[in-house]
Amino acid sequence: MNLDKDLERIALQEARLQFRSFDAHSAWVLGSRLRALAEQRNLAITIEIQVNGNPLFLSAMPGTAPNNLDWARRKKNVVTLMRRSSYAVGLQLQKDGTSLIEQAGLELRDYAAHGGCFPILLRGTGCIGTVAVSGLPQRDDHELIVEALAGMLEERLEELALDSLA
Repeated sequence: MNLDKDLERIALQEARLQFRSFDAHSAWVLGSRLRALAEQRNLAITIEIQVNGNPLFLSAMPGTAPNNLDWARRKKNVVTLMRRSSYAVGLQLQKDGTSLIEQAGLELRDYAAHGGCFPILLRGTGCIGTVAVSGLPQRDDHELIVEALAGMLEERLEELALDSLA
């Protein structure tokens, strides 16, 4: 994996995967899209979408555990604080050879810089919420969210997807 290339691609994702408006109906559509992708692929994931601290969508697929919701919460806290994808934050920390504790004094009990949470961004406004997925390897959690957002926002996934690790 090339950290710089992934960070550059995630910055492109964050620039292009922005909404003109986002409300409870939008959260339902996005959450339902993520759930449908998980069902089609037999994935056991937890999905949480919140706006301004208000939970608008929560789904725990068969095979998940309460731990998945806690991981979603911890990743959401990173995005809420940093206004960036939790995967981008984690990759940047890895590149810099540091951690959330060393860089910002953040406790791992409440913050996880692992892939699987993406900011809900409004054009001209910025981050208003988060969409989190937990249950897969972190890169896969991140990519599932990007796939759902790209489909919803009619963006070309092939231009936004991270390069294959193979």
